[in-house]
Amino acid sequence: MSLRRREARLGWGLVSIYFLYTAIFWGYPFVWMLILAFSRWKFVGSPKFVGLQNFFRIFEDKMFWRVFLNTMNFLSYFIPMVFIASILFAIALNRMKYFKTFVTLSFLVAYVSSGVAYSIMFQRIFSETGPINRFLYNAFGITIPWFTDPQLAMLTIAIMVTWKFVGYYGLILYSGLQAIPKSIFEAAELDGATSWVKFWKITLPLLNPAIVTVLILAVNLSFGIFTEPYMITGGGPMNRTLTFMLYMYNTAFQRINPSYATTIAIMTALINFSIVIFIRKVIEKEVTIV
Repeated sequence: MSLRRREARLGWGLVSIYFLYTAIFWGYPFVWMLILAFSRWKFVGSPKFVGLQNFFRIFEDKMFWRVFLNTMNFLSYFIPMVFIASILFAIALNRMKYFKTFVTLSFLVAYVSSGVAYSIMFQRIFSETGPINRFLYNAFGITIPWFTDPQLAMLTIAIMVTWKFVGYYGLILYSGLQAIPKSIFEAAELDGATSWVKFWKITLPLLNPAIVTVLILAVNLSFGIFTEPYMITGGGPMNRTLTFMLYMYNTAFQRINPSYATTIAIMTALINFSIVIFIRKVIEKEVTIV
């Protein structure tokens, strides 16, 4: 047997492991997802083919569109908060001379923390008898219904998720700042540029790849949020914190309708993908540093 043939057999042998893994853990679930989307099944028996009936049902499902509006509402809170907090963290980290590693790891603790654990922590912090409301009552004689008012409940969840991801997104932006040559800022200073001008004319434009990455990750996260609303509000009040993941879970395991839950998942992915494409078309720019 020639050397080339032995190398080819070895290569195919190594690649076949990946092909087998893909077929079992990606291919089979994908095929089963397509079967469920075009059928009716209740966990027992054989799926019954119903064509596009599940997809037509979505356009008449008021709760699906309620969840879509909830997600857009969450995005309107989450994106500005996490972006501003992340870029401030990145700039502060970029200017630090000491304890940079300690600060970085401290912020990453939130990212790797258990969703259940920090949901319980924030639930107690924002509860009617929690420290925030106790302070407000003692200082101003008022309390804020963080979890019983629809808008405040969504805002509170957005604050929780921002706390978790600000360190991770901040490090992405920090790596973008590190890639900008210092000579550009030095040349701008020689031309009399102020710090504000350098930020808007140099830093933000050259951070475009990192900014787009953070925005896409934040959008994907918003369509996949589950633990926080499940642990704290259960989708309430008035279904205003019901998310796509929570709606899929309720549909599949409480209403015993995995076929329709699969269809919701497909439509959710399509909406998510459409927003990501829109962000890339509108915001993403080609950045070249010479």
